[in-house]
Amino acid sequence: MNYLDQAIKKLEGVKSVSGQKESVMMEPVREALLSFCRQDEEFAQAVAQGGSFEDCMKAIAKGVGNSISDVEAYKKAVQFYFDGAAIEVQMKIDLCPNRVGAEPAAKVISLEDFL
Repeated sequence: MNYLDQAIKKLEGVKSVSGQKESVMMEPVREALLSFCRQDEEFAQAVAQGGSFEDCMKAIAKGVGNSISDVEAYKKAVQFYFDGAAIEVQMKIDLCPNRVGAEPAAKVISLEDFL
């Protein structure tokens, strides 16, 4: 079994965690970690060989007041498994998300095509 498979099994094997904050964050953090594991085999190895997902969730919740941003939670999760690692987040605004794509160019037919 490769490291990605081990990491997936480890992360998906946890059905619940203790703590209200941990429980609320668990699914989005798990999905982010799974995505990161699929992106990088070395990170997947760190997850497979690192601490438990339950301990990761405790580390994320530690010192959190009433809220934490998703990005900060993902950053703490990544650093739990791979100290010094960082994440990149890119957000774009789309003012017209329902617009239809550009119209296809009209086909030009030449009379020479028929000769």
